Amino acid sequence: MKRICWAVAAVAMSVLLSACDVFKDEESKMTGAKPAPLDFLPALSGDYFRLDSEQVGRPYHIYIRLPEDYAASSQKQYPIIYLLDGDSLFPILAANHMFLHYDDDIPEAIVVGIAYGGFDPETNWRDFDFSTYAADWKRSGGAEAFHNFLEHELLPEVENRYRADSERRVLFGQSRGGFMALYSAFNHPDLFWARIASNPSFLPDGEQFFVDTVAATRNDLQVIVASSSNDRYRTNRVRTIEWHEHWSVREDSPWSTHFVNIEGGTHAANSTDSYRAGLRKIFLPEVAEAGAQDTVGQH
Repeated sequence: MKRICWAVAAVAMSVLLSACDVFKDEESKMTGAKPAPLDFLPALSGDYFRLDSEQVGRPYHIYIRLPEDYAASSQKQYPIIYLLDGDSLFPILAANHMFLHYDDDIPEAIVVGIAYGGFDPETNWRDFDFSTYAADWKRSGGAEAFHNFLEHELLPEVENRYRADSERRVLFGQSRGGFMALYSAFNHPDLFWARIASNPSFLPDGEQFFVDTVAATRNDLQVIVASSSNDRYRTNRVRTIEWHEHWSVREDSPWSTHFVNIEGGTHAANSTDSYRAGLRKIFLPEVAEAGAQDTVGQH
């Protein structure tokens, strides 16, 4: 009889604990509580919140990496870098930014990862979000709605929470994310100070990136396109080189353009090289000034 009672009690306790876990999961979803494991990764120290987009009609998971000295000053503002495909690129690039600051004198920055929460197509809608409409594609045409999400929902939320320098926003996109970076540059040039398109896709309708753009009001905008010499999608490389050659000589370009060749690089594995080379060009004055100070200090 005692064994039966203990068994019943064990089952009841198991059900109760499960119910508590479910409640905690639901509470986390509602409050946007930061997952605890990130607390133990100092290179990614920052924040997390979920953002339900009215513009797109789907949620995004937003990861924030804050500069190491962020807490030391209550006034200092930082450049802010938004990473598309945050599911894969945030853990790599946000953590690597610390070493770029140490070794390359690239300024510390707030790094934002825009994630879907998984790679399953039912969850991850990058093919739709990062494309304009194509009749022969299963899902396409969400680029403008996604950009509205960036402009009207994500950027205001992030930059209200953290000390970001809104004049120095950078957008980074890899592959189809690179398509989105170019789409942003052509249709909403003033929203980001600089954009890095790493091995960008030119599908669908890459011809739209060879015609006139929306006029910009700023005169300091930059677009960096990076291309890996061993990109398995050879058309991407050919079109990227053509794109840069086309825009680098046009006097009506709303941004300055720079081409980065990643010698020996492949399509996705060298995203860190695209990120590094792109930021070195974007922050060239700061990098050069820091290098000059280091040289003086050695004498």
